[in-house]
Formats: sequence, structure tokens, C-alpha cells
Amino acid sequence: MKKYSLKDIATLSGVSIATVSRVINDNGRFSEETRQKVLSVIEETGYKMNYNAKSLRMNRSFTIGILVPDISNYFFSDVVQKIEEILFDKGYSTIICNTARNQDKETAYLKMLEGKGVDGLIVISGAEAFDFESSSSDKHIPYICIDREPKNKKETVFISSNHYQGAFEAAEELINAGCRQPVIAMHSRKSTSAKERYNGFKDALKKNNISFSPKNNLININPYEADFCNLIDTFLLARPDVDGIFCINDSIALEMMLVLHQLNKRIPEDIKVIGFDDTPAAKYVYPSLSSVKQDTDKIVTVAVENLLNLIQYPNETDKLLIIPVSLTSRESTKKP
Repeated sequence: MKKYSLKDIATLSGVSIATVSRVINDNGRFSEETRQKVLSVIEETGYKMNYNAKSLRMNRSFTIGILVPDISNYFFSDVVQKIEEILFDKGYSTIICNTARNQDKETAYLKMLEGKGVDGLIVISGAEAFDFESSSSDKHIPYICIDREPKNKKETVFISSNHYQGAFEAAEELINAGCRQPVIAMHSRKSTSAKERYNGFKDALKKNNISFSPKNNLININPYEADFCNLIDTFLLARPDVDGIFCINDSIALEMMLVLHQLNKRIPEDIKVIGFDDTPAAKYVYPSLSSVKQDTDKIVTVAVENLLNLIQYPNETDKLLIIPVSLTSRESTKKP
């Protein structure tokens, strides 16, 4: 089978080599007719781009690194999958690094990604502010942060859902359904998103003249601990007036609902429950779970656009982009 060159594709398409290059890289000006003509010739000939030569010529690897704290988390896996699909369509491969919320593992992955010469980096969530100083390479790697506040805001783009808005609306969903002693259940207040959700919940209570104190309105939990049921039981026995629980994510909410059933608490009659992330399980559990939905399609589109722009124009940083969320009401917050 004949091995076609870029020049061959240009000749068969009746355009210049530069035009073929622009079409392949989807960069520059050309008509839709020209694009279709070139792509048709590429398909007919089975032309394959020599990516090694292309990388050397352009001093780029066409590879993007993705740091994610927990790939088993629905929100994270959804975002990563959508990012990978868009980048693949744009000619980039991805290296997905699951840090398991371990700082040492994250540092090791960063050094590995630098060594592989990635063109850019997408950092998704995490407990601490992200600090990326390239110590082993003279090449600055453009990066953007999703739901994780960067330590140096001037060197990146920070993209975040409106966690404050989501938590505020979740609290008001409970209050409007009749709750007078709602509480928030969370495992950490370190991450950017957790802090915003905590503050949104508190402010919603304040707006509705409901007092808030960490002692009475906050459940510090780890839903995966063996004594989770006893912890909730003890908390509710000490605070029998609790009638609504905002869980900081759906994983906690689903576990909370299971425990409440075990404690013979009726949902939503005795205690109403609302989560965050609107995972697929939320609409299938009984009763169905009300939850705050993050717009992952918008987050991903904005993230990829901004990262590829940073790769081309490294100085266009210092941006904060907030993506709206929406609330889905279901049976778990239904009024009597």
C-alpha cells in the first residue's frame, strides 16, 4: 500500500501544503468546501500523520495531562471522560493520573508528566490550593484548575461551578419544604468547593432567620467508616428536632438515606435529604433524591477551550470562570 505524504495530499486536493496542514490542525483560515475536499482525500488515501515528526517540528507532544483525585467519583469520572473525548477529537492524547488524594502521589505524577513533555495540564479538584512550580524543567507547562483554587491565580485559569449558589438553593429547598432545623453533612472543609458549599448553606439559614452553629448544624462524617450509623444515631438523639439534611455530595446523601432507614426515620416525612452532583443513582433510589446538578458539559467545554488557548497564548491567564448549577427536586424533599 502506497505511503502518502503531505505533498501528495495537497496535490490530490488541489490546494497548497500549507492549506492541508491548516485543515489537519484545524488552525487558520480555509473554507468548509476546502476542508471537506482535503478530509475526503485523507480518507480515500488512508493518509496518516507522522506525529513524531510533527511533534519535533512544532516542539509539541500533543499530549495533555489530567490530575484527578478519585476516578471512581461520578462527577470526576464524568468530567475526565468528556475532556478526553473533546481532546481526542482535536488531535490530543491524554494521560489520566488518579492521585487518590495523596500529595506524594500527585507530586510524583507531576514530575512524570513534565518528563513526558505534556503540552498542558488539567487539575481537577483537591483539598489544598494547587501549587505547580516546574523545578525539573525549564519549560513552563500551561495548566488550568477545575474546582481547585490555584495558589498563584496569575498564572492560570480557575474554572468552578457555583458551589455557593448550589448549597444556598439546596438549603432553601429544605426550608421551603418545611424544615426548621436543617443541618449540613460533610467530611471536610478544606477544598474550595467544600468551603463554598458550607458558606452557602450557612447564609441561606441566616437569610431565613434560622440560627447556625457548627455544634448543632454540622455533621462531620466519613460515610465509609464502620461507625457511620452510630455517629448519625448519636447526633440525631442529641438533636431530635433535626428535620432536614443537606449532604455535601450524593455519595454521602445515599449513605445517609440508608442509615436513616435503618434508624426507622421516614424520608421525607421525618427528615428530608438533599445531595449535590445529581449522580445517576439519585433518580433511581427510593425515595428519589433531590440534588444539585453541575453543568459538566459546560465545565468541560470551557476548560478545554481555555487550556488550548493558553498553550497558544501563554499570557492569557488570571481568569476566574464560574459555571451556574441547577437544582433538581425529587421525592426526598417533598412537602407532606
